[in-house]
Amino acid sequence: MVGIVGYGAYVPSYRIKVEEIAKVWGDDPVALSNGLVVNEKSVPSADEDTATIAVTAARYALARAQIDPKKIGAVYVGSESHPYAVKPTATIVAEAVCATPDLTAADLEFACKAGTAGIQMSMGLVESDMIEYGLAIGADTSQGAPGDALEYTASAGGAAYIIGKKDVLAEITTTCSFTTDTPDFYRREGEDYPSHGGRFTGEPAYFKHVLSAAKNLFEKTDSQASDYDYACFHQPNGKFYLRAAKKLGFTPEQYSRGLLTPNIGNTYSGAVPLGLSNILDVAEPGDKIFVVSYGSGAGSDGFTLEVTDEILKKRDLAPKTEEIISNKTYVDYAVYAKFKGKIKM
Repeated sequence: MVGIVGYGAYVPSYRIKVEEIAKVWGDDPVALSNGLVVNEKSVPSADEDTATIAVTAARYALARAQIDPKKIGAVYVGSESHPYAVKPTATIVAEAVCATPDLTAADLEFACKAGTAGIQMSMGLVESDMIEYGLAIGADTSQGAPGDALEYTASAGGAAYIIGKKDVLAEITTTCSFTTDTPDFYRREGEDYPSHGGRFTGEPAYFKHVLSAAKNLFEKTDSQASDYDYACFHQPNGKFYLRAAKKLGFTPEQYSRGLLTPNIGNTYSGAVPLGLSNILDVAEPGDKIFVVSYGSGAGSDGFTLEVTDEILKKRDLAPKTEEIISNKTYVDYAVYAKFKGKIKM
């Protein structure tokens, strides 16, 4: 049995409402909220970045896992906003959690699915007995150019997962992926903000990959939507998430728990990891979970999980996702622009 031994989430406490951003650019806040299904988003403070988010989430994951950090044999941090262009975030995390130097570590980048790619890599190393535990993190302080549609959703946050074979709280029963060269979103080296293909990001990008990975997962497991208690998908906005869930046959009772974007925005590499952590905070032993991530460029990773009795022993050992999200302070556009470095000297 290979699966999740511990998990942890973190979202910065600062928030900015969609209407505050719309006020600056003269947009209709009601139309934006309804169209994107986003009401507000998280904002990293001046001293928060992908590394600090990843470290906090990793420490919470360790608190739940109750393992010696020196038994971690791999650390992967997936993000598209690593604080250094040349200097790994993964080594910062490994040092901060007191992991052994006898490990492999790497930063991963595949738009918003780099965190789930790290989970798959950790699974392979654990299953082959090359390592005892792997730490996979998806975290971002995502970028959106002033006045661009992305500015209403691009936010900050992340979650960490310790993968192992002992005392597993959720077994990862199956994983598969679907990947093509679809350039719907990109940012060249040295550029501050990404470019995107507008409606092209929906079709043939997001929906083709999420739905294809999901259908592959159904076929591989000989299952259907009704066989699962919970479902979670990548959420660049609430609209895409809801459309994908409904197309695949999931009900609001199944998919609502994993949808966090309306209240924290799109955390990019942290989106699916955070949605899953919110599900694990309430899931019961025997519950089955269906998860599909998405990363522009483009690809999706799919997972099926089954919760075990260990969840009852571990989930109260660290702050829960909703508890973290509920701790918030609102800022205006000026403070937001300052924290996000949008004001150039």
